[in-house]
Amino acid sequence: MTIDFEKLGLKKVINASGRMTILGVSKVSESVLAAQRFGGEHFFEMADLSEKTGAYIAKLLKVEDAQIVSSASAGIAQSVAAVIGQGDVYHAYHPYTERITKREIILPKGHNVDYGTPVEVMVEQGGGRVVEAGYANMCSAEHLEMMITENTAAILYIKSHHTVQKSMLSVEDAAAVAKRNQLPLIVDVAAEEDLFFYSKAGADLVIYSGAKAIEGPSAGLVIGKQDKIEWIRLQGKGIGRAMKIGKDNILGFTQAIEDYLKKGSESGDSMKARLAPLIESVNQIKDLSAKIVQDGAGRDIYRGSVQVSGSRTAKEVIAELKKESPAVYTREYQANNGIIEFDIRSVNEQEMAMITKRLRDIME
Repeated sequence: MTIDFEKLGLKKVINASGRMTILGVSKVSESVLAAQRFGGEHFFEMADLSEKTGAYIAKLLKVEDAQIVSSASAGIAQSVAAVIGQGDVYHAYHPYTERITKREIILPKGHNVDYGTPVEVMVEQGGGRVVEAGYANMCSAEHLEMMITENTAAILYIKSHHTVQKSMLSVEDAAAVAKRNQLPLIVDVAAEEDLFFYSKAGADLVIYSGAKAIEGPSAGLVIGKQDKIEWIRLQGKGIGRAMKIGKDNILGFTQAIEDYLKKGSESGDSMKARLAPLIESVNQIKDLSAKIVQDGAGRDIYRGSVQVSGSRTAKEVIAELKKESPAVYTREYQANNGIIEFDIRSVNEQEMAMITKRLRDIME
């Protein structure tokens, strides 16, 4: 018996949205599938598997230690719990105990975003209380530092296209504030592609998504200081139990990291070259104007940006693209400005031709 779209009544999807959780994030390679199958076909001492894969990844990434978790969101919650409890077993069993009052997590206001769930929800799940620093359009090192009190447990920094980009302090600035005040710095970089920079910049814990840039199975990764990674492992006796990850995905993700370090991601130049025919074709469609734009967070990612005019709105076009099978999913963040963005990292040439045809049918 095999699983397919028809058997389950599922709609096929062309993912021109990017590495998005709502679409299953990314596809995995044959080598990752093989590693997952090895995990699924064997038994392990799970604590040993966790520690050994962590040590192997830490060596690859030149950090003290690493821990695979179920997702980047779980990484935030467990990292917060870790720096609050600091290895205390009582806290692991009683994560919201009133015995511990040092629970404030300082976060730049422009970083308290909703990425599918609000950042503060994950902080609170870990037992923390968000204290916002600065303003929606500005946060300096001084803004961050003035919010530190005797109840501050850590500083949290979010690197994402979702966050405010202008007038925000850098990771290095946040690390300097944390070091001056002897506080841990947690940096969530879920979709980022550089597995080395943020640790070198001074973060104590860095959180990555497994299925985004790294193209692994559903997983997350926390790397950093050994004592704090050990505190995260302890959360398996507490809130981490509800976020546990299976042996198949642990091994699949470990293989994905190794593959990623060897091959990397598609370059921006390659994306621009592949986008060119799509842009040319879309510009021939009535009431559409297309161009190539770079990712808003400054990553080496390029997308097709399509301005919709005439009688149809961008939101209407987006809804029409999703109606049929395969449904075409796009980036909708600027729909209110009449703009639809197409991320082609997971789109092949045939699918791009289908996108152009669908756009022509909708507009004409």
